[in-house]
Amino acid sequence: MAGFHEVRFPLRLSLSTSGGPVRRTDIVNLSNGRESRNSRWRNARRAYDAGSGIRSIGDLYEVLEFFEARGGELYGFRFRDPLDCRSGRPDQPVTALDQALGIGDGAKADFQLAKTYGDAGGSSLRVIAKPVAGTVVVAVDGVVKAAGTFSCDVATGVVSFASGHVPAAGASVTAGFEFDVPVRFATGWIDVNLTAFNAGRIPAIPLMEILP
Repeated sequence: MAGFHEVRFPLRLSLSTSGGPVRRTDIVNLSNGRESRNSRWRNARRAYDAGSGIRSIGDLYEVLEFFEARGGELYGFRFRDPLDCRSGRPDQPVTALDQALGIGDGAKADFQLAKTYGDAGGSSLRVIAKPVAGTVVVAVDGVVKAAGTFSCDVATGVVSFASGHVPAAGASVTAGFEFDVPVRFATGWIDVNLTAFNAGRIPAIPLMEILP
């Protein structure tokens, strides 16, 4: 991912974050009273505001320093979504059976991490490009693979099986993981408001997801 720094927005500064997925849909009202709807984006993009809450002078400076180090909107970075940061539900532990990655063919060694959201009415597939190091677990046909039989590139989310451990033809590949969201600042300036002695606030720190 070009223009990206593999660093995470400080966790303790994102506890009061608001935001979530955004979709763009064109809706045309027809003369017969019905609607025609068309999705402009194939995938949702997450948008966040990490600016709410009173903070110490030290916290404000840490945000300012992080913003400057990224060049404002120039470079992306990792952000932990407090609600959606695991392969499964946030109230369930990660398991190697959480998400389907594909079916082996006996030769394919690389599988992209992904997360599916869905119910009986439909589903949406999200590519996961920024897994958290040390959290990825993998299973083939329900059997958890040992460390050393595969690796995961934490900058791309690609799982690679070692020689001699490539999934056989017809074998299902699943995985569990924690992940960050690749984002950038969605503003070119930081507005610091010193509201009290040794404390203050930044009314808004908008962030926008960068799609892989």
